[in-house]
Amino acid sequence: MREIGAVLGLRPTKQWGQNFVVDANTVRRIVRLAGVGPEDVVVEVGPGLGSLTLALLPNVSRVVAVEVDPLLAARLPQTVVDFAPALAGRLEVVHDDAMTVTSLPGPAPTALVANLPYNVSVPVILRFLELFPSIRRVLVMVQLEVAERLCAAPGSKIYGVPSVKTAWYGTARLVGTVGRSVFWPAPNVDSGLVEIVRHDEPRSDDASRRRVFAVVDAAFAQRRKTLRAALAGLAGGAPAAEEALVAAGIDPRTRGEQLDVDAFIRIAAHLTPA
Repeated sequence: MREIGAVLGLRPTKQWGQNFVVDANTVRRIVRLAGVGPEDVVVEVGPGLGSLTLALLPNVSRVVAVEVDPLLAARLPQTVVDFAPALAGRLEVVHDDAMTVTSLPGPAPTALVANLPYNVSVPVILRFLELFPSIRRVLVMVQLEVAERLCAAPGSKIYGVPSVKTAWYGTARLVGTVGRSVFWPAPNVDSGLVEIVRHDEPRSDDASRRRVFAVVDAAFAQRRKTLRAALAGLAGGAPAAEEALVAAGIDPRTRGEQLDVDAFIRIAAHLTPA
């Protein structure tokens, strides 16, 4: 991977959060933990130099790699031809920004497996779970602090908006940690491996999700406020917020960090936005 980077004259940029995995054992571990198999269509966001791509291809039917860097997007097919020519037909590269892409070519993806750029990891996860309901499993490597937030339980100091919104889609678990030495260049933080398994039944439609997420955003905008105060602006006043909370079976003096996603769903069902 380092040799490919040298040939390309690559200078990893912070703008695109480029920290490339250069350790074979790490990418094999990610594929194993992802639990993907021959029937899976995997979308990989930020394939970079292709180390994880090469580890995925022998195990799945197809990899759709979304890469924003034009240099890397152009190089990846050749890397696969050089190192795994028999598997080149399983790869499709999409030169696009994961934060703006709205569709993917070919069969619907069944899994998201990626070493995600730290600066956009949470938005990418939530966006792909929203856009592609066919994704049943997620295994991503992200900054350890972010990983812990995604998997946090109600009542924890790090429980917040990412925790609740991820729980809307599925169950998140921290399944491993990764040191800094496996990356080039080495980041200043450790990484975590997060597994998300989508719920068997969707919680509701997009309109309901938007209402619930608006409540979640308001509840955590000022963590020290009670829900009665935090939701006042959304409800059109503190009395209306209290009425909705009581109807949902929630003490108005509760704070957002104490509630799970099902409680937020109940609140949204009783709250009429102002």
